[in-house]
Amino acid sequence: MSRLPDLAERIDRLVLRHEELARTNALLEQQVQAITAERDSLKSRLAAARARIDALLERLPVERSSPGASE
Repeated sequence: MSRLPDLAERIDRLVLRHEELARTNALLEQQVQAITAERDSLKSRLAAARARIDALLERLPVERSSPGASE
């Protein structure tokens, strides 16, 4: 009945692999959360920068070109 010890060894390896995968998954979830937070921060900073640029553009004087100015 050597199949029972083989089966027990295989089950032990499967349990270890499952635990390893669970730890890897937890680390990956942490990385996703960190990257998501960074992305949200960057999006917020980008929106603020765009708002500042739009405000600066509105302050620029409107340039009126004369008919012969393009030559």
